[in-house]
Amino acid sequence: MRALVVFESMFGDTKEVADAVAFGLASGMKVQIKEAGIAPDVVDDSVDVLVVGGPTHAFGLSRPGTREDAAKQAAGAGVISDRLGLREWLAGVTLHPGLQVAAFDTRVNKPRLPGSAAHAAERRLRRLGCTIFAPAESFYIRPKSPVISLPQSEAQAIRNALEATGGERGKAAQLLKIGRTTLYRKMKEYNLV
Repeated sequence: MRALVVFESMFGDTKEVADAVAFGLASGMKVQIKEAGIAPDVVDDSVDVLVVGGPTHAFGLSRPGTREDAAKQAAGAGVISDRLGLREWLAGVTLHPGLQVAAFDTRVNKPRLPGSAAHAAERRLRRLGCTIFAPAESFYIRPKSPVISLPQSEAQAIRNALEATGGERGKAAQLLKIGRTTLYRKMKEYNLV
């Protein structure tokens, strides 16, 4: 038997769950895991089980606008799914009839927060002729703090200054209003050398 796990993840939480799902499935079958932006357009009958997962954004599957907002929240840390999301993948994929499927999502644990990416994905999969073998499941995560530590902020400011000056340390130090020696010491401290 073969399984395919397709996920969308912004900050890494959904990827961690997808990895755990793939690990669990691997005890009984061969498993392939793909991020939605690079997942296959056609899932043929060589795949017996499909599991899809994504973050709940704005009460359901993410959209380009909600992914853009999440990328801004990442504040330069980068995001994992920077191409198509699970919504777009499900809209364009061809699945074989009767494929066994399940869906999961990640979401912030807040009381009475409606909507679920897993339920939305499950409805789409059912419309595509798939057979649901397990009910949609939500995994609760802690929200990432938009506040970063002072050392992280300082390291990011140094990276930005070096990038803006084409790597010229003297100009970067001037831009940061610190001495060159201080800049070099900070670069060593933050492993930027």
